[in-house]
Amino acid sequence: MVARQIQILSGALLYYGLVLPLSYLPLQILYVVADFLYILFCTILPYRKKVINHNLLLAFPDKSTKERKQIRKDFYRYFADLLVEAIKNLTVSEKELRKRMQLDNPEILNQIQALGKPVLLVAGHYNNWEWLITAQALWFKNPNFGIGMPLSHPFWNHKLTARRERFGLEVVHAQNYQKAFQCGQPVVLVLADQAPSSANNCLWLPFLGRETAVIFGPEYMANKYDCVVVFSNISNLKRGFYNIKLEVLVEDSKNVPYQALTQLHVQKLEQQILDNPARWLWSHKRWKHQKPSHWDQTLQELEKKFESKFRDHV
Repeated sequence: MVARQIQILSGALLYYGLVLPLSYLPLQILYVVADFLYILFCTILPYRKKVINHNLLLAFPDKSTKERKQIRKDFYRYFADLLVEAIKNLTVSEKELRKRMQLDNPEILNQIQALGKPVLLVAGHYNNWEWLITAQALWFKNPNFGIGMPLSHPFWNHKLTARRERFGLEVVHAQNYQKAFQCGQPVVLVLADQAPSSANNCLWLPFLGRETAVIFGPEYMANKYDCVVVFSNISNLKRGFYNIKLEVLVEDSKNVPYQALTQLHVQKLEQQILDNPARWLWSHKRWKHQKPSHWDQTLQELEKKFESKFRDHV
């Protein structure tokens, strides 16, 4: 109990004493902080350098050491900006957020709405996903939800969740994802590019030149709730300004073959990364699982369960 109280107190001191005051500064000033962080990352504080180097070697074995080093440096530049943009996200106004996160094709919203189904919005940890989470409810009139895992620090989890929710989105724990689909036709955001918890309860698909464990959750939810699946492509126009282009991947999930929906999302994410490799979150352990030797048999069993649950009665 005492340790937990100390943890909460230390978090509160950091939040109210440093992070929150910083968030009220203009981004132009915060980018000076980002420039300093970038120098630190490239010199004396190389953030998760071994993980990044390993991931880049796996993804781009044909690139030279010099080319991969340049991607790492460019990633550090992006990551430093992402950190200060995440701080700014705590207090950014609706007006400024709309200016900095512009929907490139707003006409598609009527097309999606006309389908009369729940919307599963899929994206990855690419460019500024934090601003995407916060801005989502500014575009969609439906009830808006974001599915994710809570932070281990209770104070920070509470504060960041409240900040993400202030324009209308509700954050839902991944283990209680059903809550997001209890109200009519919601728009539910899933960042579906983290490594799955198990090498067996997932799909293994080609991604950046190698077989990769991919979470199956979005495809399962899309079939369970008959969702329209929409990909959110975030592009960086210039420092601090992003365009969001929405693309309908699947209108009728129940008529799409097993794995195909997940393959579509993985291919879209892969193309984003190939277009600009530095702006993906290379610092997480994306390839930490080994493909099981008995995967073919496991896949058959998983597909059989899927077909029994979502197809046999159709």
